Amino acid sequence: MAGIYLHIPFCASRCIYCGFYSTVGQESLFRQYAEAVKAEIHSRRNFFSSLPSHYLHFTSIKTFYFGGGTPSLFPMPLLRDIVDTICEEFSIDIDKIEEFTMECNPDDITPTLVSEMRALGVNRVSMGVQSFSDDRLHFLRRRHHSSQIAPAVQMLREGGISNISIDLMFGFPDETLSDWLTDLRSALALRPEHISAYSLMYEEGTPLHRMLLDGKVSEIDEETSRSMYYTLIDTLTAAGYEHYEISNFALPGRRSVHNSNYWRDIPYLGLGASAHSYDLTTRSWNPDSLKDYITLLTSDLRPSTFDPQPLTFEPIDESKHYNDLITTALRTREGIAIDALSEPFRSYLLQTSQEGIQHGYLAIDDGRLHLTREGLYISDDVLSDLIYLE
Repeated sequence: MAGIYLHIPFCASRCIYCGFYSTVGQESLFRQYAEAVKAEIHSRRNFFSSLPSHYLHFTSIKTFYFGGGTPSLFPMPLLRDIVDTICEEFSIDIDKIEEFTMECNPDDITPTLVSEMRALGVNRVSMGVQSFSDDRLHFLRRRHHSSQIAPAVQMLREGGISNISIDLMFGFPDETLSDWLTDLRSALALRPEHISAYSLMYEEGTPLHRMLLDGKVSEIDEETSRSMYYTLIDTLTAAGYEHYEISNFALPGRRSVHNSNYWRDIPYLGLGASAHSYDLTTRSWNPDSLKDYITLLTSDLRPSTFDPQPLTFEPIDESKHYNDLITTALRTREGIAIDALSEPFRSYLLQTSQEGIQHGYLAIDDGRLHLTREGLYISDDVLSDLIYLE
């Protein structure tokens, strides 16, 4: 099954760690952005149907994911217009969408918003909790308070959205293992169906990275960070969550279908500014500028079909496809089916994985290469050793 992602790049404020494309104070462009997205939908209506015949089993669209930015800030009538356009251009019955995820902030959740999301077709919410500590939320410049998290979850459940994912972060400056365990216990008290947990990253270009360079904050030490990651795994798995990807945990049957498709080499269409698309032979991405995107999609020069010409794109040859599998499929618990690889990549993987296997970072079970518990924490280093270098 295939999926469609929509990027809503509008935020009420910027968090200091965020490296995703978003913009603040551009509410006057809401309607123009919606019109641009609708134009892109129309011009890319053949995206899936144009796949080579042996890939046609991927053309059934079963997931929507509206991310950002803050999609819950975008006017619901404009979102409805976009969803209707998607369904019309791609001949989709919204009732047959298996998973429709929308990202939300806890402070945006109201009974009215929940009702509007349900009417839109949303059946899953991904909520940016990040922490249950008000001090850490203030440090991140998050808008919500810890007291708003539990009521938001309750409103979602009472409004009929029973598939809830929450995001958590660990590794804050001066955070202790005890602090992190308190956050995990607070999360488990809500019993969300899905939990994504990430170490605080100091991405170049973010305010947090500048604070690090200026000596205003210090990264947590490696030993504490490793202990926090293993505590995350042990605490959530003991509570019945399946650790199915490096940073993702789900109750049985509640894996993120849309995100799993990224790791399973399934095509997806990305709509909106900075959104990425993948059709198995080409990867492309839209301008990471709100105004450039709107101009591109609404000018008289817009092509009748949105081919890769006006986009940043790269063809996916065999070596790039192999490398993509290394950085996506190997993130999952199932790993890579070695026999599914063609030569010379099968032999290359078996050869380059030997050192990781000897050190206990990789293992082969039932013909699949996967990361071990010890390899998960240093996955970037382990996977980089498997990259095909021409």
